[in-house]
Amino acid sequence: MHPADEAPIAPLAEAGTSQAVKAQLRLREMVLAGELPGGARIAELTLVEKLGVSRTPIRAALMRLEQEGLLQCLPGGGYAVRTFSEIDVTDAIALRGTLEGLAARLAAERGVDPAVLADAQACLAAIDATLAPPALDDEGFSRYVALNAHFHELLGRMVGSEVVARELERVRCLPFASPSAFVMVQTHSPQARDLLVVAQDQHRQLLDAIEHQEGARAEAIMREHSRLAQRNLRAALSGHATGRGPANMPALTLIRRG
Repeated sequence: MHPADEAPIAPLAEAGTSQAVKAQLRLREMVLAGELPGGARIAELTLVEKLGVSRTPIRAALMRLEQEGLLQCLPGGGYAVRTFSEIDVTDAIALRGTLEGLAARLAAERGVDPAVLADAQACLAAIDATLAPPALDDEGFSRYVALNAHFHELLGRMVGSEVVARELERVRCLPFASPSAFVMVQTHSPQARDLLVVAQDQHRQLLDAIEHQEGARAEAIMREHSRLAQRNLRAALSGHATGRGPANMPALTLIRRG
């Protein structure tokens, strides 16, 4: 076969991959937004009509979300939305804290590319600016969430290891384990900004430990940092159980207390 005859294959493959990724992101949003309730069987044909893509990218997206833990395979075939115990979510957050602690220690011991450190400092400066007002509105919280996610991504780059960075990305995709999974619950708390200021101080202390090559200190800071997420989880579940939880977190219905 002439090489020219094979040329269209790559763009077609890329288009298929792009559709699968888009379907995966949209399906994740639907689950976490409560559009697909816990325990509900997922109908492929309904998703095809709703998302406007073929069954092939839908199936690829369903398989990926099953690997992430948001869906479960049913004995007779197909998928359903998973529900989680409070212990499941607590363990996922603890696992993230453990891996991020390891990444922080390795980054401190091995040294970090100055360009990555500069990016991290710029990110923290942007967070400082976001937290400067005495109170935060929804836009401020959203900006914090984006910057916080970026800082945690930079931690993976600081290690200089594709293996560690890949596993960090994997654990952050576990249900409710991302660094900002429960930050939005704080918008309804009078201590909202104070809690984020504490988290930001830990960010600063972490970067200082890494720059001074204090591996044990860096690891301990990241483990403590994950405990803030545990605290936010408990606050979110407590508020949800008493009817005082935020209306913008319907995903809490997927978590079983006790």
